[in-house]
Amino acid sequence: MEEKCSSSVLTESDAATPLTTAEVKARIEQEVGELVTWVLRGQALTFFAFETQLIPRVLALGCLFVQLFLCMRHERFQAAHTEAEAGYKQLGPHSRLLGTFFGKVRYWRTYLYSKGKGYYPLDVELGLTDDGFSMVLRSYAARLATKVSYAQTALLLSMFLHWSPAQESIEGMVLGLGQHTGAWFESAPAPEGDGEVLIVQIDSKATPTATEAELAKRRGQRLAQPQPGSPRHRGRAARQCREAKPRRQKGDKAKNGKMATIVTMYTLKQSAEGQLEGPINKKVYASYAPKRHAVAIARREATKRGFGPESHKLIQVVTDGDNDLERYIAEYFPKAEHTIDVYHVTEYLWEAGECLYREGSPELRQWVAAQKEALYAGRVAEIVAEMDKRLAQLGPAKSGARARLEQVRNYIAKRSSPVSFQE
Repeated sequence: MEEKCSSSVLTESDAATPLTTAEVKARIEQEVGELVTWVLRGQALTFFAFETQLIPRVLALGCLFVQLFLCMRHERFQAAHTEAEAGYKQLGPHSRLLGTFFGKVRYWRTYLYSKGKGYYPLDVELGLTDDGFSMVLRSYAARLATKVSYAQTALLLSMFLHWSPAQESIEGMVLGLGQHTGAWFESAPAPEGDGEVLIVQIDSKATPTATEAELAKRRGQRLAQPQPGSPRHRGRAARQCREAKPRRQKGDKAKNGKMATIVTMYTLKQSAEGQLEGPINKKVYASYAPKRHAVAIARREATKRGFGPESHKLIQVVTDGDNDLERYIAEYFPKAEHTIDVYHVTEYLWEAGECLYREGSPELRQWVAAQKEALYAGRVAEIVAEMDKRLAQLGPAKSGARARLEQVRNYIAKRSSPVSFQE
């Protein structure tokens, strides 16, 4: 997929011979004069038409200013290095297209090489990467790609910049910058103006993935779909045109998934009325690494923000009751208050109620409401006692409901102490 670019400085003459600073400067002065003349002749234009036509002209002018800067730096380099460095031979100058915020710009730089190795000193001096895109453009594209898909990122860039790198190029930018995120997080300074209480929320979710073999099947040419003579045989005809699926082994899943652990951290500040207000300086970290890694990162960031193991400040860690997370929290946050997210517990209460009452019935809603009231009041022992009583009432004919209710009962009973339940 090729990049789409409307505001570019690209001509055949530019590619043939290097432009001088004087030539680019003269071209800028000519373009500015023509732009001023065009504005003064726009008496019949509506503002919408004027603004729509002005944007590409301004972007093209920005490309010229970028080209002027690059030509100036190249000439400065040539003047300072009339001879090649010791041991290096000099070639060029060679032209190159650089994707910038304003569009694609052509510039020239000299190549130095020795014994099969070489580099472009001007690119090194300016901090330009091998992929041919400026760091500003890379950062904008990467940040957008964390919010929307690569296709939507290309569309948004085209809307605002009137050009966009290809989707494959945007993906390369994201992956290229992503490999440095660990070092960036570790060296990033602590936020200013934090509160007195630190909240750490940790949860794990499986994101769907697909193997290369599965992707190859999906991307292949579709088989012809036979049309049966009767709708009654549509299912049989569809099964015959599909390949037989291999039987899954024990423990295999129908859909592949990879577990990601998300850490959300923020602080709360006590107001004049004595209430805790926030969130303040909210930060989110996610990783496919093991859960221990995510908890260790939370410990590092908590210490950086002034909530170290010996700080005696209040730290509240909120999870869904995951056994692994509970073990790692006890290891890295031994003095913190470990809280179970009440919304996860409420889901279990609904599951327990459906073992006793018909789904959607008023009795089910009333029973769950009574258990939620006890949960919010901290009377967890009453909920466990209620489930014990219900378990004793379920007969052998409801073994499935009994097993599910017992599972919920054990989940709540195990986590009633020492951790608490919190909204």
